[in-house]
Amino acid sequence: MIYRHHIAPPRAFSQFSHDLIRHPRLSSDAVRLLTWQLSLPDGARESLSRTAERARIGACAFTRAKRQLKEEGFVHERRLQGPGGHWVTQQLVSNVPLSAAEAAKLLARMPVHTPSADASPQVAPSPRIPTVGTPTPPPTDGHPRKDPGENTFHHPAEPERRPDPEPDPAPQATEVPEAARALVAALPHLSPDLRRTPRGMHDELARLVSRWLAAGHTPAAVRTHILRGLPDDGTPVHRPGGLLRYLLRDVPPAPDPDTTPAAEHPAPARPSSRLSALRECEGDHVQATLFRPTGDETHCGRCLSSPTGQRV
Repeated sequence: MIYRHHIAPPRAFSQFSHDLIRHPRLSSDAVRLLTWQLSLPDGARESLSRTAERARIGACAFTRAKRQLKEEGFVHERRLQGPGGHWVTQQLVSNVPLSAAEAAKLLARMPVHTPSADASPQVAPSPRIPTVGTPTPPPTDGHPRKDPGENTFHHPAEPERRPDPEPDPAPQATEVPEAARALVAALPHLSPDLRRTPRGMHDELARLVSRWLAAGHTPAAVRTHILRGLPDDGTPVHRPGGLLRYLLRDVPPAPDPDTTPAAEHPAPARPSSRLSALRECEGDHVQATLFRPTGDETHCGRCLSSPTGQRV
């Protein structure tokens, strides 16, 4: 439930029709622009753009509000040539909609004001006063002066040239071990989340893996680290290449199996919930193949459905 309380202002107020304030086709910016213009004192020549600037109406909102006011007949414009040949734009703002003919009659009665109407279009330029001295003509003796016999060369001496430093030898390209390339090539088979790894990133990922291998980590440790970093709550991996780059960016020190007690060895990585239901096929495959068993079978459906009965 809403209540209303009105207090008549003692001064500086304007009266507007309810139809204007509640106009169904005028936005709030258009109503604010129109009521602001109608509240200005008589004789004010403030343009609509200046009113929008004072009312904190942005450029796009002002363009839309002005278009609405012109379509509804509250604002009319015309361009004409005033005194001195200057072109001016006249704007008419009314509190009731006006037709084009009615607006033209009202604008015809209005005086045309231009910023330079009182100034004469032809003004003689003022004489230029030299800043220092008076102008003097160039010498006309026709002969150059004789050589004074002294060195008048004032250009700075050339700096002593130093031999260019020998260029640094080109850095030799670091060869990526084949084990790192093979590990990266097998990553799409490691988890369904990594199937869409871009092939264009294999060289970059192989260089990152080679740092792990050079630090003493085994390929199994690298795979375990990658599996541990995959989401285990079913969240899809949209950019597997970026995730692998993030997981392989920092290389931790490799554990020393001779000095580390057995109790301090980290526990094996816990596979994700999607991988826990998979089983590695015992058939003869080039790469490790995972499948989802329905019972106690140890071979994937491809091995069992082979026409020759041999596992592939």
